[in-house]
Amino acid sequence: MSRDDDIVVNLLSRYLARHLSEGDLLVELRQLNTEDLGADAGDLVAELVDELQAPARKRGSVEVLVREALEAIALG
Repeated sequence: MSRDDDIVVNLLSRYLARHLSEGDLLVELRQLNTEDLGADAGDLVAELVDELQAPARKRGSVEVLVREALEAIALG
């Protein structure tokens, strides 16, 4: 895993453990360069950012995307 992968995994894990709010996660993900992530992981992180920006987002749908992004990063 690259350094960017490690950072994203850390952020997503902190969110799942409820140490980060949706707003905090969004701020942190916007500051990252996700171009270095694998194609699937980058797409899922971009979709996650879109979901986090939605005014009517639900934690359950965000968690699904977070778990999918973690899986994509783990599988490379």
